[in-house]
Amino acid sequence: MQAIILAAGMGKRLGELTSQNTKCMLEVNGIRLIDRVLGQLNKLDLSRIVIVIGYQGEKLRNYLLQKYPFLPLVFVENPIYDKTNNIYSLWLAREYMAEEDTLLLESDLIFEDAVLYEVVHSKYRDCALVAKYQSWMDGTMVRINADNNIVNFISKKAFNYAEVDSYYKTVNIYKFSREFIVNTYLPFLKAYIQVLGENEYYEQVLRVITLIDGAGIKALSISGKHWYEIDDVQDLRIAEAIFAAPEERLKKIEQSLGGYWRYPSLQDFSNLTNPFFPTQRMVEEMKANFEILLRNSPSGMTVNSLLGSKYYSLRQDYVVVGNGVVELIKSLLENVKGNVGVVLPTLDDTQYFYENPRVVAFNSHNEDLSYSVSDLIDFYTEHKVESLFVVNPDNPSGNMIARRGLIQLVEWTRDNGIRLIIDESYADFADGWKEITLLHDAILHRYSHLCVLKSISGGYGVAGLCLGILASADMSLIERIRKDVGVRNINSFAEFYMQIYGKYENEYIEGCNKLRKERDIFMEELKEIPYLRVIPSQANYFLCEVTGRFTSYDLTLRLLNDYNILIKDCSAKEGFPKDKEYIRIAIRDREANNTLYGKLKFLSES
Repeated sequence: MQAIILAAGMGKRLGELTSQNTKCMLEVNGIRLIDRVLGQLNKLDLSRIVIVIGYQGEKLRNYLLQKYPFLPLVFVENPIYDKTNNIYSLWLAREYMAEEDTLLLESDLIFEDAVLYEVVHSKYRDCALVAKYQSWMDGTMVRINADNNIVNFISKKAFNYAEVDSYYKTVNIYKFSREFIVNTYLPFLKAYIQVLGENEYYEQVLRVITLIDGAGIKALSISGKHWYEIDDVQDLRIAEAIFAAPEERLKKIEQSLGGYWRYPSLQDFSNLTNPFFPTQRMVEEMKANFEILLRNSPSGMTVNSLLGSKYYSLRQDYVVVGNGVVELIKSLLENVKGNVGVVLPTLDDTQYFYENPRVVAFNSHNEDLSYSVSDLIDFYTEHKVESLFVVNPDNPSGNMIARRGLIQLVEWTRDNGIRLIIDESYADFADGWKEITLLHDAILHRYSHLCVLKSISGGYGVAGLCLGILASADMSLIERIRKDVGVRNINSFAEFYMQIYGKYENEYIEGCNKLRKERDIFMEELKEIPYLRVIPSQANYFLCEVTGRFTSYDLTLRLLNDYNILIKDCSAKEGFPKDKEYIRIAIRDREANNTLYGKLKFLSES
């Protein structure tokens, strides 16, 4: 068996990274793509490795001959690489291809060793490696039948998003027998080039073969194994995270602060989103209006503040809508004077409190990180502030101040000339949530020093919309913040979501009920894990102390590396006890929670 690597392309989408070298010379975590694949191929029993070169080809040839004198390398040059596509590169290697069984690879791939092992040792003589379609994938798709036969190659033009559940992405690694190459593929390749020219793709030939005679090309699924195709700088960044050493991989993923859908098969228990809303019907309504929303500008602040006020039945002039609560918090702090009291530790959107010189931090020192209104009043009686910021329920502890305590805090801050800022983004998940919320006109009117923040992102299951509101009867403050965030600070999709939410409000309430029930079940499961102490929560997450067997970092790393599960390691964060280890786990649906529970339990027994 031989290997053929197509490496003639220019890699224009990588910009300056390929200005002096062909794409396979790109480094991922300090190792060139070509070095990685040659190291993997060297472990196989191959007669030769044929590399089709073009752009910066002489530089690639010299590099490889100097570094790998022990490898049976053969070079084929595509002199018109800038006018042709990979179909012509493969045609130039046809004489080598016809001589024996062949592994065909593209040079912009990165994959784990097990991928090549699977294809080489597969019982299928003619097969394409495929992976179940995910949203990050681009390029040639296929459909397969129950016998793993590829029944159709789907080009980009024929791609239909309504049918993606039936699609598999070609990994661009193929194994062909000599008989298939000589008797079928090469004759079709020659005919295809003669009719349609050289600026095509070799997969199109496979598509024609499949349609005409069903040549029996098998699909070999590698779903679950790590691989990535690098076409641009974002692909490179993701590939660096996927194929980094475990510690570095965790660091790179966490530094992205989201966008985890780009990472294949990652199960995210760090993002605090609602798994039970929106309903599928609401999603379908958003889809049905996608094009009109994409093509039209959003409304200005006047309309969107009206929609935000309607969302919570508030006066319009009390409300400003933000591109997530983080935009509103930032603007709010820039528009209030003096020191700001903050409860630490705090996570996510309020991280920048740690570096703010105006912050006067209250830090709970008990093992549950819980606190009462009396604790806050006692502390801020001694440590004077002009504003006080409280998350209720608290993130990350899930600690909640009940209605009576909230009103006590509201009135104490009023009497002491302190502006009170309550972030109740997670309040709807609390037991008795209707009594906890302060988003009522009467309350805001009575206490004009009160500001209430509410996220309409994760809590409503639409984190991608980045929505939030700030409500206050302090009209001058609201007006300053409206001017600060800009007249069009949210997009049309977010605006439309607020417009139609009212039709689905009952389903949202039911979704929160489902989450409360799931929280009870999940908590009992987590209590069975001997190395975790679960802290009771009124939010959609649990803070857990890691009491033995692992550190919080080791557990986070182990879950990511072994099972592709991401949780939140809290112990390195400012404000947490230095002598204790904590993680935060978001609550998902029953299937996902049960998966995590099973892995945690297995780790306790292994």
